[in-house]
Amino acid sequence: MTIHIPDDLARGLEGIAAAQQKSVEQVALDSLRSLFDRASSPEVFLRTFRALPHPSSSAVYDLEAAIAAARLPVRDGGDFDRWPTE
Repeated sequence: MTIHIPDDLARGLEGIAAAQQKSVEQVALDSLRSLFDRASSPEVFLRTFRALPHPSSSAVYDLEAAIAAARLPVRDGGDFDRWPTE
């Protein structure tokens, strides 16, 4: 399939392709594919999730320490175990 586009759009694609070190065709295909991605698509979620940076071990330690500090002590009796004394 051949798609004809205006010259100014073609020059814009060439500039983007040069900056991304891709071919003009690849930039155009990537842009078109992004139009058809749905936010609820599992592939989009996985792509986004895999692109996230991995946390450092110190960040994981800090998170675990914050979770441990926020825990409430365990109580023996529940709220419904108390009987009125009247």
